[in-house]
Amino acid sequence: MIQTIALDIGETLVRDDRYWASWADWLGIPRHTLSALVGAVVAQGRDNADAVRLLRPGIDVSAEYAAREAAGRGEHLDDTDLYDDVRPALAELQRLGVRVVIAGNQTVRAGELLRGLDLPADVIATSGDWGCAKPDAEFFERVLAAAGGAAPQDVLYVGDHPANDTLAASAAGLRTAHLRRGPWGHLWADTSQVRDTADWVIDSLRDLIDVVNES
Repeated sequence: MIQTIALDIGETLVRDDRYWASWADWLGIPRHTLSALVGAVVAQGRDNADAVRLLRPGIDVSAEYAAREAAGRGEHLDDTDLYDDVRPALAELQRLGVRVVIAGNQTVRAGELLRGLDLPADVIATSGDWGCAKPDAEFFERVLAAAGGAAPQDVLYVGDHPANDTLAASAAGLRTAHLRRGPWGHLWADTSQVRDTADWVIDSLRDLIDVVNES
């Protein structure tokens, strides 16, 4: 029985449009150029920040991030960045008695912004908060700790990226749902690596209601 549902953040709850558009504007390059490069490097199994490094060889991404924040052009999140199904689906899961955990590879600042949105969630944390990131096993140990004592087989991790989400969570003993959303969710939804490791492939967070009721 599913007692806890943990959800990835980028392109699961939050659209990444604003994040990459703001980086492109900061670097003074066309938004489509950076967006396309992000897609290319992630499809190659590389870190998405490599797209910035391709455009500005030698750039210190962390230092540039700090410079953006200092200039008042850093990360920003509000309700317009959320997918439409986020609030109603999470609220219904909580109504059903499911513990809702939000946990993904994001910065400390992103965690602060997410907690400021008053989302229907019991725990909101990021890799920046925890000091470990997916797909490392330590990240999913932290997810299990946030699950409030639920056994791994009673925790469902939801995300759009096979390597970071379904494969890694499955290896940690969690149940998994691949969300067909965003570029990675669509790119890999019908691949063998998703079919072999995801317990469910869903098109909306609302589908999680049926998953819980049937589990």
